[in-house]
Amino acid sequence: MEKKISSLIGAWEKRNIRGFYFASKEEAVKKILELVPHSNSVGICGSQTLDQLGIVKLLEERGNHVFNQYHPGISRGESLESRRQGANADYYLASANAVSEKGELVFLSAYGNRIAGISNAANVIVVCGINKIAANVDEALKRGREFATPLNCKRLNWNAACLADGVCRKDICFSPEYKRMCCQLLTIEAEAIPDRLKVILVGENLGF
Repeated sequence: MEKKISSLIGAWEKRNIRGFYFASKEEAVKKILELVPHSNSVGICGSQTLDQLGIVKLLEERGNHVFNQYHPGISRGESLESRRQGANADYYLASANAVSEKGELVFLSAYGNRIAGISNAANVIVVCGINKIAANVDEALKRGREFATPLNCKRLNWNAACLADGVCRKDICFSPEYKRMCCQLLTIEAEAIPDRLKVILVGENLGF
């Protein structure tokens, strides 16, 4: 695994993506807090990994303006507006559905705010557990569609076509019969702007 991690960090460097590795989520949290200035705004996407890190609460407690679409008591309209504003924040925090051994990052999204934030924000930090490493980009996409998405559908009770048995049926998964979760797909192969995109790989199983 050590050799695989070293190779992955090197692959990101070639793709103009700055990679970090930390053995524990506590070390990863410390690095995120170091990277994000106190005065900067932060956008987030729905992520079990971010929840496990507890990073959103820590950023809010120290004074960062977090566009948090999951604040209790906000309306559906307010939640959607928070997603839109978060995509233009100073920093955007997310996790990938999968990462190929050659460094490609795969993201699936329902509403598009995740895709917009990762693609557009001035600074992006992607956090991933080692459980999300896949052999190649095809396997990474397969992991996103056939592993992560069905689990998220079950967690959120989305009536997607994969809900019952975890089998991806993207050719028929459309409304009104189904509520599709993987509506947008983003594969990052490289980054044009130096130091904009950072990936923190954690030596633990995190998220789906």
